[in-house]
Parts: sequence; structure tokens; C-alpha cells
Amino acid sequence: MTEAAAPVFVLAAPRSMSSVACAMLGGHPQLYGLPETHVFREDTVAAWLQTVAGETFHMADGMLRAVAQICYGEQTESAIVSAAGWVRRRASYTSGMLLEELAGHVYPCHLVDKSPNMAFQLSNVRRAHVFFPTAKFIHLVRHPRAYCRSVLTYLGQLTLPGPGEDVARTAPQWIEDLAFFPYPDAGPPRDARRRPADPQGGWYVLNRTVMTFLSGIPDDQWLRIRAEDLVREPARTMTEVASRLGLDTDRESIRGTLHPESSPFARIGPPNARWGNDFYFLQRPGLRPSRGAPQNLDDPLEWHTDGRGFFPEVRELARSFGYR
Repeated sequence: MTEAAAPVFVLAAPRSMSSVACAMLGGHPQLYGLPETHVFREDTVAAWLQTVAGETFHMADGMLRAVAQICYGEQTESAIVSAAGWVRRRASYTSGMLLEELAGHVYPCHLVDKSPNMAFQLSNVRRAHVFFPTAKFIHLVRHPRAYCRSVLTYLGQLTLPGPGEDVARTAPQWIEDLAFFPYPDAGPPRDARRRPADPQGGWYVLNRTVMTFLSGIPDDQWLRIRAEDLVREPARTMTEVASRLGLDTDRESIRGTLHPESSPFARIGPPNARWGNDFYFLQRPGLRPSRGAPQNLDDPLEWHTDGRGFFPEVRELARSFGYR
């Protein structure tokens, strides 16, 4: 039987600096940070392969890069081809069996997975917990103002014409969904694009989904960290995280977490699997303390022209996370 350590799952809404967080965690000598595998979108690898084939984004890239690096020792075009075959040969596996096999390759390190879909569906994160009941979970949060700005900036940059292009591109569906995420009382999703873009609904719903899941998890199996603390005070925050995870907290172990750019997945991959992490992280993977600048919950929202602010529920939830 393959020996494998229980994984660590980072649960976060997209645009919450989870790529940076996972790469930092992967710098600890007892952890191995993965790119976005999306492995728990489905119960089985066969279903995952079918879902990948129908997706509008490069959903398989993270898994293929992880398998190429872990099992074949490199991320070249030929290694990605071999990784694709490796995954297809395991089509009869459950998704948990697939991750367990990868975990066996890096044992005694714990795998760290931060796939964004875990926050979108309770079924996905519950699936992870069923397969790995002793896993640890990290709820990564970001101030709603910074989160909303990031979503809207990303949407704008992905729809503007690129170099040498005459017409605007179509943004990926997932970023449009975040920008126009319907607030629970705002009407059915089909009406969302009749309203101005306002990502705060997504921030609220996705974080509430994570909290609903964590309410049934023992306190010693999860912790919450703020993305701003991670980039502004990385050594202190990572020491606290390592302690809560039961890992070494000596200076050398923590020093390794301060360089997310050292992750093997902190760069654009080969032509047949280029992504698997946030696009901007892949271009600039280092720590940027400026991203942890203080934000305000009470000021008007600059993406609206009528002076409105955050919904009361958003402010209340953000304050429970320690934001002001």
C-alpha cells in the first residue's frame, strides 16, 4: 500500500491571492504545493476527463503539470504528453485515489491543493473531506474591496484588445461570472448582466460556502488567514500557519516559504500546458507587500456612480474576518 500524508486544502474565492499562498506553502520542506488540479470537480477520473474536454478554460493544465513534474521530473512538452497518458490510464480511479497516488510520490511531504472550484460547490469540498477525512483546510480570505477591484481589473484586461488586435477579446466565462455574480436577493442568474458589474456578491457567497463547510469540521483541522497578512508579514504569518498545521517552525523552514517564485509551478508552462495557476502570478510570482495595503469597508464603491457601499451582510462578514 502506498504511504501518503494527509493533504492540505486551501479554500478561497478566486482573486484572493491563493496562487501566492499555495506557492509559499510549497516552499516549506514538509509541504508540496500543487498548481490548480480541479481534481474534486468529479467523483472519478473518468468523469473529470469528460468535464475537462467540455470546459472553456484550460482546466487540465494544472493536473498535467503536476503529474509531469512529480512523476517525470520535468515540465516539457514530452513530459506533458506522458502525464496525459498517466492520467488516462487511471480513468477507473476515484479522484481521491488519483491524489493519493501523487501524494505517495512526494511522501513524507503533504500535498497542498488550492483549486478555486472548491469554494464554488459544497459538494466539491465535501468530496475532498470524504476522501481525506484527516486533511487540513486553510480558509484564505481577502478584503472585499481589494477582491472586487481585482476581479474588475482582470475582467477589463482580459477583454481589451491585445497587441496587434483590432477588436476586443471575449473574457473567459468564469471571470464574467465573478464580475456579475448575483447577490442572493438580486434575482436569478439570467438577469445578472442587466445590472452593473459588482463582484461583492461573489465574495460573500463563496466565503459563506467555505464557512458552511468548515462549520462541520473539527477546530484542529482548519484555520483562517488573511491574504494581506500573508504578503505584508509573511514570516510571522507563515510561522503561525506552520504551527497550526503541526509543521516545523524553525527559521530555515520558514525562510523557504518567503520565495513563492521558487515553486516549479511559478512560471508559464510548456505550449501544451501553459497555465494551471493565476495568469498574473505566472508572470510576476514574487511577494508584493503593496497588495496588502489597508482597505476601507465604509467608503463608497468606486465601481459605482451612485455612492452606494457594500451590502450590510458583506460588511458584517468582512468585520468578522478582522477587516475594517
